[in-house]
Amino acid sequence: MLYQRTACPFCTTITLFHHLNFVVPNLVEIRDLHFGYGDRPILAGLQMDFPRGKVIAVMGGSGSGKTTILRLIGGQLAPQNGTVKVDGQTVHALGLKELYGLRRKMGMLFQHGALFTDLTVFENVAFPLREHTDLPESLIRDLVLLKLNAVGLRNAAELKPAEISGGMGRRVALARAIALDPELIMYDEPFAGLDPISMGVTANLIRRLNDALGSTSILVTHDVHESFSIADYVYFLSQGKIVAKGTPQEMLASSDPFVRQFVHAEPDGPVPFHYPGRSLAEDLGLERQQ
Repeated sequence: MLYQRTACPFCTTITLFHHLNFVVPNLVEIRDLHFGYGDRPILAGLQMDFPRGKVIAVMGGSGSGKTTILRLIGGQLAPQNGTVKVDGQTVHALGLKELYGLRRKMGMLFQHGALFTDLTVFENVAFPLREHTDLPESLIRDLVLLKLNAVGLRNAAELKPAEISGGMGRRVALARAIALDPELIMYDEPFAGLDPISMGVTANLIRRLNDALGSTSILVTHDVHESFSIADYVYFLSQGKIVAKGTPQEMLASSDPFVRQFVHAEPDGPVPFHYPGRSLAEDLGLERQQ
């Protein structure tokens, strides 16, 4: 077991390297996963691998179960059947103390940033460091400034979230997500609501941070162009099942009807626009009149 101190601007802690024989190649493994809310199934029979050091995109239409996968990995939800393992540990089998310990290895970028509105940018990024470590304030200050510098917002440290743009707020949330140099970073729609410049900057940051930290990144998104530009592998979900998977290049060349419809934004295809259920004619009573 070897210890190496990293010198990159993103990695501010000591990185631990294990002998290859002791490293599980996949940081996250999902096997035969089933989950639903009440009688409504959400996910059915998922098999997914998230290798260490890679950026994996999970894509699909709204309601396909993408965000639910992140919640299952983080232990907010428990599967009805199957297993979710992170770093070799079965998440839903852990006690509260062990689960919190595992979560220290995770960073989460929420869909709308979820910044504390009454705290400054600096205090938002400092929050996980104060919550999970006993570091002195002088070191916390340096770490926070390094993280903010990594996302280009060191000089906005004393501003409140209401005083910065939406794209800047997303970058602050990213700095907070990487405050503890996590092994796993999860992104829930990181490009939603961003202008083209902010999308490009955010995508570039996600790739650079992943490579600098040596972490695993799971990207839940609808954005094809930005995701394909940084992802190593892509899973496509539809109605709670994986309908296609492969590299971005393989997905762009795919003739699969679902992939083609999603990648090329085609209105007609296997993905319906309307939520499944009764027809409009039934609701309006038109079929009885006929």
